[in-house]
Amino acid sequence: MTTAFARIDAATLHARLTARAEIALLDVREEGIFAQRHLLAASNTPLSRLERLVPPLVPRRATPIVLVDEDETLAARAAHVLAASGYSDISILAGGVPSWAAEGFELFAGVYVPSKAFGEVVEVTYDTPHIDAHEFEARRQAGEKIVLLDSRPFDEYNWITIPGSIDCPSGELVLRVRESVPDEDALVVVNCGGRTRSIIGAQILIDAGLPNKVVSLKNGTQGWHLAGLEVQRGASRVAPLPAAPAHAWAREAAGRLADRFEVPTIDAADLARFEAEQDSTTLYRFDVRDPAEYRAGHRAGFRSAPGGQLVQATDTFIAVRKARIVLSDSDGVRAHTTAAWLRRMGFENVFVLDENAPVAVESGDAPETVIGLATTTAEFISPSELVGLLDRDEAVVVDVATSREYRAGHIPGAWFAIRGRLHEDAAKLPESPLYVLTSSDGVIARLAAAELAAATRKPVKLLAGGTAAWRTAARPVETSQENLASETDDLFLKAFERREKREEAMRDYLRWEIDLVEQLRRDGTIQFHL
Repeated sequence: MTTAFARIDAATLHARLTARAEIALLDVREEGIFAQRHLLAASNTPLSRLERLVPPLVPRRATPIVLVDEDETLAARAAHVLAASGYSDISILAGGVPSWAAEGFELFAGVYVPSKAFGEVVEVTYDTPHIDAHEFEARRQAGEKIVLLDSRPFDEYNWITIPGSIDCPSGELVLRVRESVPDEDALVVVNCGGRTRSIIGAQILIDAGLPNKVVSLKNGTQGWHLAGLEVQRGASRVAPLPAAPAHAWAREAAGRLADRFEVPTIDAADLARFEAEQDSTTLYRFDVRDPAEYRAGHRAGFRSAPGGQLVQATDTFIAVRKARIVLSDSDGVRAHTTAAWLRRMGFENVFVLDENAPVAVESGDAPETVIGLATTTAEFISPSELVGLLDRDEAVVVDVATSREYRAGHIPGAWFAIRGRLHEDAAKLPESPLYVLTSSDGVIARLAAAELAAATRKPVKLLAGGTAAWRTAARPVETSQENLASETDDLFLKAFERREKREEAMRDYLRWEIDLVEQLRRDGTIQFHL
């Protein structure tokens, strides 16, 4: 590693973040560390998963990138990886996060902070009405006509929700609400896990002109739990796609939103021009429909980004705020709805592709670009071969998936390790003549093979297809967390995921979210336009 990378001081970086030129700020620490304190404008791209996360976040390789960590160590390693893959304008924040704090600039806790701060600003700016858990339940028990819409993706809704709710992700609300709420005198309550999607969902229905009274459920499912009310697991009631009358209303409502927030519609020729210019101007292309619809058929080159999640976790989809953003769907409703929010979030160059634009269509998942993957070399073994090795005590399995994936189910006896720390944590692994690497689908394991071999000076093989292939072969998994070579700080746990002090974590989270409005004002690196 002889290449020297430019270092940028905190004051200069702050000035660049408020300028109009393209810049991508990437924090390469693990998410659990990132969530303790980070720069507001940073997208989290942990070194452990860098090669997989950066290509969709920073698709233009000439984009100016500034890397951030605690002390420049991880940033330097990440810089070499990116430079080897063709990224040509890379800088490192001198002194890391501490230098930013030393200059008196703001540091933020949590994850998805720009979006969560936006939700709080929306509530303050528009005075979005809400109802608390006890009042809601009392009115429901009294027989009042109420429809409760959970505005999260189905997996979150199915994991934990409020009894009686209907799943309708926030990006789908304008499209599906009239089919789910046929009576205009019913009270519509929008819920999520905490606050953001409840507020955003309620406000978009108000903005869309839904004739019903609409409110958000104050503090969402967490507030419901803290109020001593029962939650539900395994719910499966989903808002249906609209029939013709409800669909017509949705199209008209989305059109009004597009006009109000000046969302331009482009045709195939405009898109072709944007694509021809993407070597000089970053271009994001997102299909904002439900993922199942996306897989059934989508415009070529567009990435799946359900509208509600694109607004809820914008920094995980978009790292270059000055880029062009083109949204696509099948009828304009979800694209215009999502674009209206992105415009208010401060994204200036948001466009909706005309649903009738003649563009090539493909099906399935979008092809994934993982930098550096083609140059990896290691021998693969099958699940059945691994069983034989384990039965003879001839191998130790090392799992470099996320700790959440490891906790959900791993190969019996497998050791959890964070890829970015293998050079330090490999010493905690038991001695073995052979190490077999796995991860959820095997991709991160492939990237880690040479690193583990260097750290252990022992042969390393890869489980073909990763832990998913092990499961497909009907092999058992376990959920114990005894074999931890690395500390499980790679992820930020939601309050409901915590085993200890769960209610305290909920209260802290809700207070933190409300306080973001004032902290955002002090920071100044991201401006909303409400």
